Amino acid sequence: MFLLRSMLFAIVFYIGSVPFVLGALLGTYVSRPLLIASVHGWSRFHHFSARWLLGIRTKVDGQLSDQPVLYAVKHESMFETIDMPHLFRMPAVVTKRELFDIPGWGTAAKAYGMIPVDRDAGASALRAMILLARKMQAEGRPIVIFPEGTRVPHGERPPLQSGFAGLYKLLGLPVVPVAVNSGVLTPKGKPWWHSGTMTYKVGETIPPGLPREEVEARVHAAINALNDQA
Repeated sequence: MFLLRSMLFAIVFYIGSVPFVLGALLGTYVSRPLLIASVHGWSRFHHFSARWLLGIRTKVDGQLSDQPVLYAVKHESMFETIDMPHLFRMPAVVTKRELFDIPGWGTAAKAYGMIPVDRDAGASALRAMILLARKMQAEGRPIVIFPEGTRVPHGERPPLQSGFAGLYKLLGLPVVPVAVNSGVLTPKGKPWWHSGTMTYKVGETIPPGLPREEVEARVHAAINALNDQA
């Protein structure tokens, strides 16, 4: 049954995404409100398609901030990446550089305010990322980063990538760590979803200005707080 539901979700979601993608592309050139509405509408469409077709509910355990902060989010599946505009208000998400090379998508992503990061480009890439993140910060938008750098199977705890510490130090923002357990519902490498509850566990806000070792240790522990759930 879960395989059939997953196939139905894929058909509905990908076909249903077409008008949102076209709206975002059009909005990129002629109307910023249309761009924003298309991005947020697509995120909501994904959220509710997962709810009604896959039986996936979401729960936020803790309090999200109403101030500009740096959100450090665990990354276990596609779900949370698409869900960010639904979960946060106008998030500026740090995203791997390769995705910005996708025709159409990359242009719309830049126009929306997503922040490219090239993990192999060194200090110059970090400076460019910081400049763009500061611009988004000045607009009052939360910055979202997946600090482990990539999607990981549920239960694994890879070290944080260096870009997180750079953003934390140079932006001077409080950090709100967020654990997820979406990998329980969609095992990495598998083409199906299981029904259940996907939890965002919001950790304690970490103040700016801490030593790198301390902030990394606190964030690493907090974003892995749901690892024992199976």
